[in-house]
Amino acid sequence: MARTPQDPQIRITEILDAADQLFFTKSYQGTTIKDIAKKMGVAQGMLYYYFKSKEEVLETLLDRHASALISEIKEITCLNNTSPSEKMALTVAAVLRKTSYKDGFLLNMLYDTQNLHIKDKLFRQLAVSLSPWLLNIIEEGTMNRDFCVSHAPTTVDYILVIMDFLSEALYEKTAADILSYRLRMAEALIEKALGAQEKTIHIILTGQI
Repeated sequence: MARTPQDPQIRITEILDAADQLFFTKSYQGTTIKDIAKKMGVAQGMLYYYFKSKEEVLETLLDRHASALISEIKEITCLNNTSPSEKMALTVAAVLRKTSYKDGFLLNMLYDTQNLHIKDKLFRQLAVSLSPWLLNIIEEGTMNRDFCVSHAPTTVDYILVIMDFLSEALYEKTAADILSYRLRMAEALIEKALGAQEKTIHIILTGQI
């Protein structure tokens, strides 16, 4: 049996890493606590010391992905020689890349009928975490006169709705040509919400044609 690390956070990270792999290869519903313990080479009871249930493992794993996303967006907002329009586009693209992680396996778990309550909770938390950074970009754009926004919080809410719409399109595996059309429409709508010039928001996804 593997030696238990002294730092509990190390063990938690190991559990989440194992769960991340198993949820992807076997699906969330097809994975058990026993499977995670077996993959780690530890007793099943050890996992229950850190997590009460498989659902709690999932929630913690999703929180970890959300934290990584917020860290990435924080870096985007601090980029030098990058216009507010570019920062906004990079932020939207970062969110969509995270939602399509491992061919959309995070979304597949969240949209599972048994996990919809987790999806709603995570999306609300993510919206709260994203809002300050979106406001930061909007304020910078307003100061630079790149944007003309009368009520920034409402604009943020509108952009979050657009992100949710695009995320759902990724979950549904929307055909490439239709997804491209939706992205172009999203760009135009975000430009309109920001009072930005046309053709200044370009959302580029990895592999996007």
